[in-house]
Amino acid sequence: MNQERLLQVLVEPRMSEKATRVADKHNQYLFKVLNDASKPEIKAAVEQLFNVQVSSVQVLNVGARAKQFRGRAGVRQAWKKAYITLKDGFSIDFMGAA
Repeated sequence: MNQERLLQVLVEPRMSEKATRVADKHNQYLFKVLNDASKPEIKAAVEQLFNVQVSSVQVLNVGARAKQFRGRAGVRQAWKKAYITLKDGFSIDFMGAA
C-alpha cells in the first residue's frame, strides 16, 4: 500500500467515556478514519504508526444529522469510525511518556 495514503487514513483518535471503557475492557481503540478507508488499510496504518499488532478491525458509518443553528437548517457530515482490537500484550499510549 502507498505510504502517503496510510499516513492519511487515520484522521484522529476518538476520546470519550465510551472509548475509554472499551479500551479498558476489550483492548480496543476508536479512530475517526477517512470515509473511503478499507479495513486492510486501517489495519496497516495502525500497525505502521503505533508499532503494534492488530487483531481485528470493525468499522461503523456514522450518518449525517440535521441540525438547526439560529433558525437555519444545516447538516453535520457523515463520517466513519473504526474500532481497532489489539493483540494481547500491546497497547497504544496517546498521551506519550513524559
